[in-house]
Amino acid sequence: MATTSSAGSDAERVLAQVWRQEAPRVLAALLRRHGDLGDCEDAAQEAAEAAVVQWSATGVPGDPGAWLVRVASRRLIDRHRSDRARERREIEDSARESADAVAPSVAEVPPSSGHDDTLRMLFLCCHPSLSRPSQVALSLRAVAGLSVESIAAAYLVPARTMTQRLTRARSALRAAGARFEMPSSAQLPARTAAVLDACHLMFTEGYTQTSGDTLLDLTLAEEAIRLVRQVREVLVDHDEASGLLALMLLTHARSPARTDEAGDLVPLAEQDRGRWREDLIDEGVSVLEQVLPRGAVGRYQLHAAIAAVHAEATAYAATDWWQIRVLYEMLTEVAPSPAVALNRAVAVAMTDGPAAGLAVLGVAGPAMARHHRWHAVRAHLLELDGDLGAAAEAYRQAARLTSSRPEQRYLNRRLLRLDGGSSS
Repeated sequence: MATTSSAGSDAERVLAQVWRQEAPRVLAALLRRHGDLGDCEDAAQEAAEAAVVQWSATGVPGDPGAWLVRVASRRLIDRHRSDRARERREIEDSARESADAVAPSVAEVPPSSGHDDTLRMLFLCCHPSLSRPSQVALSLRAVAGLSVESIAAAYLVPARTMTQRLTRARSALRAAGARFEMPSSAQLPARTAAVLDACHLMFTEGYTQTSGDTLLDLTLAEEAIRLVRQVREVLVDHDEASGLLALMLLTHARSPARTDEAGDLVPLAEQDRGRWREDLIDEGVSVLEQVLPRGAVGRYQLHAAIAAVHAEATAYAATDWWQIRVLYEMLTEVAPSPAVALNRAVAVAMTDGPAAGLAVLGVAGPAMARHHRWHAVRAHLLELDGDLGAAAEAYRQAARLTSSRPEQRYLNRRLLRLDGGSSS
């Protein structure tokens, strides 16, 4: 029994990795043949559930993506056959079945034309019939392959609420007759902001995973960067697309220094800046310098400017916190959010002292009280302010709220260090 359980767990782990990497291509292969995103996602999920059982018994196939496409395609064909209201579709699928006795691998399915399938799916998920939160959430699920729990955590809502939102979004796409194709030039502006937001959240999840044993998912972060590069090719003069690319490059440059040999989190103040990627810093600064003089500055350009200030500091102590504070104050005007208030509190604390930072942090409290980072920042500022008892409780709360084990370990180490210092 233990062997079976172990095999099942191994299959689930492998499937999670495969799904993260293959989900966009699997869904793209299904969409090109069957059309409806909701139906294709349901079939892909059924195939994933079948994979856990099958792979536990027989091992992972040589081409797991093709296996998922084949099984999901059969589910779709069976579903269409049982639906008498889709008689015409049944005939078409039945005719295809003999020709598709062995489903092609993901790589063998020819692209529709011109644009990357993942980019095409991203624009499909950001259809204007959906609200912005639904556009981005659906993109994170279908394109990034994130779990419902991870997406819900990004939006600070329960997983059940996010499941309902995703279900409604798929139904709305179906009702709107949304198609798996790149929108026209005239249609692009209505979708681009949501596409950029989805890519940003995708990158953020890759840069700091919200749950699991590892802090980084470099594959996901680099896929988000790749997609933004493609968006810039489609929208050459889009300043915020350039700002987002600069932000991602400057932030991703720190990735080699963000964890130690054990995979534990290394905070910015303690990172070995010699490990930061100079090639990404140079490219990010170059992109930012090209776009900033062109006109109105948006939130991604401001975030990129903040990342550039960090990148240009030779050491943490040499960081120009006054410049960062000014940039966060600009962000508060351009794109206020609880996360911006949280980061502004840190900048204020670095310029005016921890008590001033705590006062700013209190403004973000009601919206961020369920998020571990608010408690982590509060703990750090309380520690700097000398209130060790309150700092300890805030560290405990932060550790309880995060689902990331590397972050839990880091917060618990801070707590232990604090307890040791207060008892000595």
